[in-house]
Amino acid sequence: MRGKLSVVIPTKNNEDIIRRCLESVKWADEIVIVDGYSTDRTLEIAKEYNAKIVQNKFDGNFDKERNLGTDNSTGDWILQLDSDEVVTPGMRQSVDSILCGNDGGHAAFKFKRKNYFLGHPMRYGGWYHDSLHFFRRGRARYRGIIHETLIVDGSIGAINADVEHYPFQSIAQFIERHDGYSAREAKGMLGQKGRAGERELRYNLTVKPLKLFWKFYVKKMGFREGIYGLIFSVLYAWVHFLNWAKYWEKAGYRE
Repeated sequence: MRGKLSVVIPTKNNEDIIRRCLESVKWADEIVIVDGYSTDRTLEIAKEYNAKIVQNKFDGNFDKERNLGTDNSTGDWILQLDSDEVVTPGMRQSVDSILCGNDGGHAAFKFKRKNYFLGHPMRYGGWYHDSLHFFRRGRARYRGIIHETLIVDGSIGAINADVEHYPFQSIAQFIERHDGYSAREAKGMLGQKGRAGERELRYNLTVKPLKLFWKFYVKKMGFREGIYGLIFSVLYAWVHFLNWAKYWEKAGYRE
């Protein structure tokens, strides 16, 4: 007997991208939208796909939002997506096989996340990686306010298929989004570690960004992506610098 699939998608003002995501999963038994009170056409579009809508004011806790979606799902299996992700035909085929009982006794499955940087598919630079967001309902929960991690009760299998991810349409969008992320990162760091020592602070503002650039561009062969790899590597090294610069500001070092 085939199991049922629920797809969970957090949204907020995603009218420009949500249709492509929903179109790729319209074959699912249930679509659950966890919406942060969108003011655009996001929910109107979601209703076209008979999605179940759960509204929740996002307070910065990504694990809470994802778990809320799971708790409002009725499927035997849960696939958690972002609104800027697209399930490929190969991924659908693999999921269908698991729903039909070919799960090997696993409680969850990781799959490939194929990231697109400014529309360019990234095979190198460390951005083509495994993603763990497909699991049997009742066997996994998310934990972690900012970088949520799926804690699985049981073994984890692997799907050799892609979910495509289109997170940024422009460099301006990248910078705007990470400006928001970095504020939450800095707040979380301050809560966890308090006021760091001067040595740790200087290391993370000077040496670590350079090491990250070397990691993405050289060790992970980001250079093979041409100018995309160069810009990607610089920007993600800058993200680490930005997180620590805001931490420095919040921790009151300049006082």
